[in-house]
Amino acid sequence: MPDVNHDRDGDGGADRRRPVPEAVERPVPEPIRGWSRAATAKPRLSLLLALLFVVFAVVAGSGVADHMKSGGWEAPDSESAYASAELDKLFPSARPNVVLLVRADGGADSPAAAGEGKELAHRLATEKSVVGVTSYWDTKAPALRAKDGGQALIAARVEGDDNEAGKVLERIQHTYEGKHGRLDVSFGGITAVRHEMQQTIQDDLVAAEAIALPITLVLLVMVFGSAVAALLPLGVGIVAILGTNAILRGLTTFTDVSVFAQNLTTALGLGLAIDYALFIVRRFREELPGAPGPREAVAATLRTAGRTVLFSALTVAVSLAAMLVFPQYFLRSFAYAGIAVVLLAASAALILLPALLYLLGDRVNAWDLRKLVRGRRKDRPEREQGTGYARLARTVMRRAPLFAIATTVGLVVLGVPFLGVQFGSADDRQLPSTAQSHIVQQHIREDFPGSPDNAIEVLARGAVGKGMPEYAKRLSELRDVLRVESPAGTFVQGTRAGEPGPGDAGRASGGAAYLTVLPKGEAFDTSTQKVVDAVRAEHAPFQTSVTGSAATIVDSKQAIGDRLPYALAMIAVTTLVLVFLLTGSVLIPIQAVVLNALSLTAMFGAVVWVFQEGHLSGPLDFTATGTIETSLPVLMFCLAFGLSMDYGVFLLSRIKEEYEHTGDHERAVVFGVQRTGGLITAAAVILAVVLVAIGTSRVANTKMLGLGVALAVLMDAMVVRGLLVPAVMRLTGRATWWAPAPLRRLHDRFGISEGGAPPPAAPEVDAPEPELARTT
Repeated sequence: MPDVNHDRDGDGGADRRRPVPEAVERPVPEPIRGWSRAATAKPRLSLLLALLFVVFAVVAGSGVADHMKSGGWEAPDSESAYASAELDKLFPSARPNVVLLVRADGGADSPAAAGEGKELAHRLATEKSVVGVTSYWDTKAPALRAKDGGQALIAARVEGDDNEAGKVLERIQHTYEGKHGRLDVSFGGITAVRHEMQQTIQDDLVAAEAIALPITLVLLVMVFGSAVAALLPLGVGIVAILGTNAILRGLTTFTDVSVFAQNLTTALGLGLAIDYALFIVRRFREELPGAPGPREAVAATLRTAGRTVLFSALTVAVSLAAMLVFPQYFLRSFAYAGIAVVLLAASAALILLPALLYLLGDRVNAWDLRKLVRGRRKDRPEREQGTGYARLARTVMRRAPLFAIATTVGLVVLGVPFLGVQFGSADDRQLPSTAQSHIVQQHIREDFPGSPDNAIEVLARGAVGKGMPEYAKRLSELRDVLRVESPAGTFVQGTRAGEPGPGDAGRASGGAAYLTVLPKGEAFDTSTQKVVDAVRAEHAPFQTSVTGSAATIVDSKQAIGDRLPYALAMIAVTTLVLVFLLTGSVLIPIQAVVLNALSLTAMFGAVVWVFQEGHLSGPLDFTATGTIETSLPVLMFCLAFGLSMDYGVFLLSRIKEEYEHTGDHERAVVFGVQRTGGLITAAAVILAVVLVAIGTSRVANTKMLGLGVALAVLMDAMVVRGLLVPAVMRLTGRATWWAPAPLRRLHDRFGISEGGAPPPAAPEVDAPEPELARTT
């Protein structure tokens, strides 16, 4: 006769006696036993190997940022990428990446300024690795002269990739920047922007680590009480960060890696290492009092929390691996960094940490700073762990419909601003307003006619001579086009504006030519992107390819849109399978995917409201551009979804463990929230501190990434896990654990479980209050 327990169904208050489902007694798998024995057999050897790994990682990963790049937003297999590469080779002056803003005393057209400007441009043309030098004084091009006549431009192309071009830029800046007679020179252009961005990110990362590490240590001491226990997660995080830097340095030798990925390395390295170490150390301290010794406590910890950590790491890694389906190396770099740091954090938590715990034993509780407080308040009784979270869970479950509806509606409302998102590309406005390249580019936008940042470039190949005037004329007649500059001259609304000048002749060479279409709007405007589509659709008697900022945005949006379903399917299917293997339920995996996605709405709404529309731009010190960089929402979704699953796995594993032991669904939910509520909240707060430290960056995209994901993490831990999950699980009741017989047998054979024997000396939770099942 099976045991029974009292449980309520909410059917008017009637009790029913239900049989407790017999727990499937799975023997501890041999790999787990071997893993436990290996962790405790030679712990000092494990620590020595970890130390050698750290030394190797420090050496191998040193200077990794110097080998990274600050671009990567373009789709490399797109038409715009092809046209850009061809123009760079055939017409270096068509796509200058360095611009000298020249302020001239007496005006740019004064004879003295003209002489000095020409001499400056000619000197620049003799510099090594500098090609395609074009100046206002040599071409008289109106686009190179400020509207007020007081400034003019010298444009050039620096050869090489981002790092090589950056080194050349540093050399020529030292020579040309500043006063030259009547001229005052400042540097701008995409190379200057990217070089300054790379230096800013490196400096900001050092500052973020200096902020995050001490605050994190203080919070860990508050969570654990013991200073010894608090140092363990920090050590795991440092191993993960250093190891990932070494891996990224290796990757830079044969592929492009974005410098932005270093921010993710720091955030995830500390955040996930702390999550995993918190979970394992907390479970070890639970197991230790009832275990014969530290070896047995470590074995029980690895059998339960260890498998959950491994499972959690797989779910996070899969979410981040989804970015590999996209062609932009900006996104792929975050996948490289994310997968590496997740696996290293989990490995350190599951190999290094057990060895340390075995050696420490009871000393893991040493230097308990809370005793200083307890010593003065001896009359205060010891509170059971998580009683406040248990009360919260019971309150939510009593009024489950109210909490489920109110929480869902609130999250959806917070996400409404994302419906107005406008996608664009990263530019100089990512930098602080005091950055020189930002100042120069802003002057060019505001003071010069037809900003080159918005230009649409058309590469023409073939017999371009006979059909060029007619083709340029038709392009100039397109809606929202200001003018078209071509080898046949400049055309405005179908009419040639004067005869072709000396600058126009340089637009054709060896059967190839290029045209510049200047639109009325900014590159990110919908009207400008429609101009790109119209130019591409316009028939030409020769082969054409279109590029420019607007074309890059169009192609990036299409590349992301084409591959996004595959990334989402990869995340969803893998999550469904892994959560099923953890729980044996059909409904819980669906709940996990839906609730995780719902937890991200506040982040996306805030991103648009703050960073696109510019609210709080003053206090947060950034320049709003009216757009969100196209690939950032994808990155933020993959990252935040993975971290949400991390907390979801922690909660579900304890609920499932208790349900296997008791068969009481509501008791299991309360128990899971009670035992993990404080842990998840502490982990989320600590991770949010790290992310906010990253969010103090002076680069707007990094600021958005750090602050946005921090908001998502806190919303998930405190709102979704604390309110929505208990409410939904109360509404679904025991049906939560249903699975058809074939899937149940599949889970019995291959599923992941923390079940088996109940944890020794686990304190009981209070029985559910009689009115728990009643709803309002």
